[in-house]
Amino acid sequence: MALTRLSRFDLKIMEALWTARALSIREIQQSFPAKARPAYTTVQTMVYRLEAKGAVARIKKISNAHIFGPLISRENARRRLIDDVLGLFGGRAQPLMAGLIEAGKLSLEDIQEAEKTLRRLAKKKQEDL
Repeated sequence: MALTRLSRFDLKIMEALWTARALSIREIQQSFPAKARPAYTTVQTMVYRLEAKGAVARIKKISNAHIFGPLISRENARRRLIDDVLGLFGGRAQPLMAGLIEAGKLSLEDIQEAEKTLRRLAKKKQEDL
């Protein structure tokens, strides 16, 4: 399945669905903090748009309420976001990482952990050959 482009609001809805696995529109709306809770109809519109994008599906109906579940995984959504961000940097990770370091968002520990992951993946790739 092609990765679906999701807005910040879409991601908040998806996060509720990834956590709970299945929710009604009212339950999704209630998952937002009370001070920043959008209107029921706003959430309903966005859920229907996510359904049209193929990100969620109606999995059952209880009385008049449709219960929705995620069709895309959190990991697939993250991959798409990473691809979008890298696209802003010409597809290169180095300028992105330099920007994160300069902004204080990437620590030496983060880099060391990334290095461990790279070594593990390289080792796995060698074993698969």
